[in-house]
Amino acid sequence: MNISSKQIKQWVLTEGFQKVGIASAKLIPHSRNKLKDWLQMGNHGSMEWIKKREKERGDIREYFPEANSIISVGLNYYTGFSQDALSSDYQFSNYAWGDDYHIVMKSKLFKVLKKIKEQEPNLKGLVCVDTSPIMEKVWAQEAGLGWQGKHTNLITRDYGSWIFLGEIILNIELETDPPFDEDLCGTCTACIDACPTQALDEYLIDSRKCISYLTIEHGGTFEGEDDKKLNRWIYGCDICQEVCPWNEKFGQSSEESGFSPRNEILEWDTKKWNVLDEEGFRKLFHHSAVKRTKFSGLKRNIESNQLNKKKEI
Repeated sequence: MNISSKQIKQWVLTEGFQKVGIASAKLIPHSRNKLKDWLQMGNHGSMEWIKKREKERGDIREYFPEANSIISVGLNYYTGFSQDALSSDYQFSNYAWGDDYHIVMKSKLFKVLKKIKEQEPNLKGLVCVDTSPIMEKVWAQEAGLGWQGKHTNLITRDYGSWIFLGEIILNIELETDPPFDEDLCGTCTACIDACPTQALDEYLIDSRKCISYLTIEHGGTFEGEDDKKLNRWIYGCDICQEVCPWNEKFGQSSEESGFSPRNEILEWDTKKWNVLDEEGFRKLFHHSAVKRTKFSGLKRNIESNQLNKKKEI
């Protein structure tokens, strides 16, 4: 073999990633069983795409039969700004203040894969960022990047949980890194205590109660009391990450220019958000992850917050 793990990691870091590790592509029964239990409890809500590809998520070789190694990477996305920096009454998840992370990360990972293939022309590889049916946080922990916190996000020692995860799956065997076996959350329950909708239990999330799920993944109108749970968030929610001691201590501004906040996110007042139309939505969120919720979803979230504010008054 003409390629080494050390060389691959150097290429990854050169592309601007902060974290990289390599794991062996193997079945992890404990994680597969946790996924099965989570789905059986209905914690995925209406995200049927997770359940539909449960088999692949639970066993990576169901997705890529020839998989031997998984290169797991982490990219810091923290903007350095808090929600207090926004000029409106609304709140907007940090991860979507700039360009779509899928586009940013895939571009970088494909460059790395190209370099690997130049050394190993017959190699087979897949690039994955978020949408592939694999358990990204599990593989990141297996590759030594960090541990899954009580809020279920992956936490790293040096960037907290403000990181996007991605993978390159290869059909060759590489030297692997030791998994991250420590749980450094300790007795802390800050994320659980701060969640306004009680969506969190220790290391377990009920998506149906999660503000991020409600504002992004939930389709159509809100049911029951769901519209009252948004707490001024119109896209996503960062509460469990904002209160995490690891983020408070180690969060640092990303050097990735694509993640810099769009001026409108910071400067628009509440009135401007309230009158946003579909054409304005398309212009503002071109190359943005916010397209996930569509104009109808964002408008619904804004109107629900408006209505609840009136009721409070």
